[in-house]
Amino acid sequence: MKRALVTGAAGFIGSHLSTRLIDDGVEVRGVDCFSAHYERPLKELNVAALSDEKRFQLIETDMALSKVAELIEEVDIVFHLAARPGVRDSWSDFADYVHANVLATRALFDACAQAGVRVVFASSSSVYGDAARLPVKEDIDLHPVSPYGATKAMTELLAGAYASAFGLDAVGLRYFTVYGPRQRPDMGLSRFIEAAAAGDPLHIFGDGRQLRDMTYVGDAVAATVAAAERGRPGAVYNVASCAPRSLLDILGELGQVLGLELELEHEERKAGDVRDTWGAIEHARQDLGYEPATPLRAGLHQQVAEAHRRRALLAVP
Repeated sequence: MKRALVTGAAGFIGSHLSTRLIDDGVEVRGVDCFSAHYERPLKELNVAALSDEKRFQLIETDMALSKVAELIEEVDIVFHLAARPGVRDSWSDFADYVHANVLATRALFDACAQAGVRVVFASSSSVYGDAARLPVKEDIDLHPVSPYGATKAMTELLAGAYASAFGLDAVGLRYFTVYGPRQRPDMGLSRFIEAAAAGDPLHIFGDGRQLRDMTYVGDAVAATVAAAERGRPGAVYNVASCAPRSLLDILGELGQVLGLELELEHEERKAGDVRDTWGAIEHARQDLGYEPATPLRAGLHQQVAEAHRRRALLAVP
């Protein structure tokens, strides 16, 4: 790889991926629409360290409304991470999810197919829904239980359609509960850390015994780069730790990292929430050489430290 396009470059995983590629000597053209559901100052912090990097260019645009062919000119690989994330809002904001996750993806796949450029795209463990058997393997039927999960399943179907009709070289990655520094503010750990810092109770949806396959962002990025280099065309890989923990166990670890006794308040499980996530990673191990390397406690320390740093940077004088 010499030149890469990263969509969602100012987001959580996208900003880490951009930094990794720059460190590897790759020129990065980043695209982000800075959508209203994500506080702009947080995204600007995500890419602040790259602002003076000559090999990084950030373009603010909506791919569904852009001339995508121009965005991929002279790039060797496309990493498509841009999407409207989150399960719960997808019930009320479905049109926005379709725009960001389906229409923008179709425009990108169309351009990549015409240009003959490989694309590595982000899917999600949400496509599995409440799987009957755990850990889930990539070859089981998909049964998303939220509109968000349905749009990510459509992303995979579009990749297959473009591969069949136009020879698109695409590799998909089903990320499982990615956490770490710069995690989106709407995600569970980010909400829990901020609530604890404010001395507020942590609101838990359900009984807390649901399993979450926590995947550190650095491990997810390593799998993403490996997929560009070694992924089989048309393949979709689970990117997980394959070491699930109950939410209560995760919060126990978080409390020790914070040095606090966390106050938990339980609420009803929300529509679209998957009971358990646990991904089998044999295919990613075999094809990509992927091996999750970051223990949960170490990853939590990194996320808490970054949250503290950002709180100080964004504090009103």
